[in-house]
Amino acid sequence: MNRQLTDYKKEMQEELDNILHYWAAHAVDEKYGGFAGRLNNENEADELAPKGSVLNSRILWSFSAGYHVTGNPLFLQMAERAYKYLVSHFTDPEFGGVYWTVDYKGKPLDAKKQIYAIAFAVYGLSEYVIASGDDNARAQAVALYQSIMLHSYDPVYGGYLEALGRDWKELDDLRLSEKDANEKKTMNTHLHVLEAFANLYRIWPDKSLYHNIKDLLEVFTSHIVDAQTGHLLLFFDERWNAKARTVSYGHDIEASWLLLEAALIIDDKQLVDMLKPVCLRMADAASRGLDADGGLWYEYEPETGHLVHEKHWWPQAEAMVGFMNAWELSGEDHFLHRSLASWDFSKRHLLDKTNGEWFWGVDENDQLMPGQDKVGLWKCPYHNSRACIEIIKRINER
Repeated sequence: MNRQLTDYKKEMQEELDNILHYWAAHAVDEKYGGFAGRLNNENEADELAPKGSVLNSRILWSFSAGYHVTGNPLFLQMAERAYKYLVSHFTDPEFGGVYWTVDYKGKPLDAKKQIYAIAFAVYGLSEYVIASGDDNARAQAVALYQSIMLHSYDPVYGGYLEALGRDWKELDDLRLSEKDANEKKTMNTHLHVLEAFANLYRIWPDKSLYHNIKDLLEVFTSHIVDAQTGHLLLFFDERWNAKARTVSYGHDIEASWLLLEAALIIDDKQLVDMLKPVCLRMADAASRGLDADGGLWYEYEPETGHLVHEKHWWPQAEAMVGFMNAWELSGEDHFLHRSLASWDFSKRHLLDKTNGEWFWGVDENDQLMPGQDKVGLWKCPYHNSRACIEIIKRINER
């Protein structure tokens, strides 16, 4: 077992270095500033592609966290680049918050206030403060948190509304992406608001923030985690009536460790004890999406029995962390084996050993999914770099 963990940690250190050096070498936009909006699998840039605030914030988080782990000054330099671009191009100087997208020159393109995107800006800025000690970045993270509380928080039913217009007025289309249901509240946004608030608490342990994190964890245990199945429910109206039964295996395993991490960050022992069995149940539920080769399928529709036969990069990365977390909680070795199997699957099918980084995903025949980005609005360094960082940290703490 010790040899397995030693090898796992070594491979994670090497892969973290590979991922971040890829982004530093290929994703920097020297012509228009910041980072490229899109690269294909051959690392060819689409110079005119829009740039997304989520991608920029995830780049900011990844290089900041990578610097904290490695001390490599290049990573801090890249984090500073992402920070400056976020502040100068994505932050709305008139209404607050951040734009969803800007054009390739950095001009506002889609100026709506998607709470998911603002949460990722808080998450990235908070990590940058940890890496750099920049007080201005801390103030900007707090200001964005306050914008979320002021405009998105639902004081009647709890939780956070999905999206608003640039001026914080109601929108007809609240969707995060075309595949999502047009509902007022979603699991996905709440998961990443929780993640952002918890990371902000590391650098700004404010009492009201503490209570808002506790309230979010209550939302998850009361409304979002299905008490019957252990899976997450994905879409809701404002009163928390579930609007779909779709199972997202990647989100199940991601939430199984993020919920517990939030409780640990605020150091609430009662919450930690309450969440441990919940998180183990979620990891068990996510295990239903595992294939025999160790890969995690994408989504399942229980009403029709339809399984989406795709294995995207990010659920594999989250499975590495989530199953290791379950092993740490339970001591049951099959969870560690699932974590290792997720990494083994990723090495065999997702790592681009020619051009670098991870491919978007493969189909049921292990063929690459065509037409997907290597870098894009959704294809980022955050899930896989974070998996490396979490595995390194957890093995170091043993």
